[in-house]
Amino acid sequence: MELVQMQKSLQDYTKSLFLEGVLDSQFLQLQQLQDESNPDFVSQVVTLFFQDSDRILNDLSLSLDQQVVDFKKVDPHVHQLKGSSSSIGAQRVKNACVVFRSFCEQQNVEACLQQVKQEYYLVKNRLETLFKLEQQIVASGGMIPAMELGF
Repeated sequence: MELVQMQKSLQDYTKSLFLEGVLDSQFLQLQQLQDESNPDFVSQVVTLFFQDSDRILNDLSLSLDQQVVDFKKVDPHVHQLKGSSSSIGAQRVKNACVVFRSFCEQQNVEACLQQVKQEYYLVKNRLETLFKLEQQIVASGGMIPAMELGF
């Protein structure tokens, strides 16, 4: 694929992530912290988010699989995932965590973990695709076009 077309595809794809509510402006702020001295900053931060989130979701699953669920142990995990999601701009994951926490307060968590997991895996797959597009552009000698929320 031609470099200009790859850059256009990246911009369109990134725009769709914002329009669909997968990401919010926090992700753009994260991108602004990346520069020539640390060109992989965003992917490194997001990779840490993925690692932490996988651990948190596993811990949540274990906590919720107990005969008697200790909601005082569940809530801190959900709070941590909400904060992590918010810090990278994973808006839909953050929103699912807000709903999950309200169900924790009511001690009713049946479907919420599935929703949080679904939103997490959606953002994970979409960001992995975004990073692959960026890698293709860089490998072709191009620059990653800057994104702004002016759409």
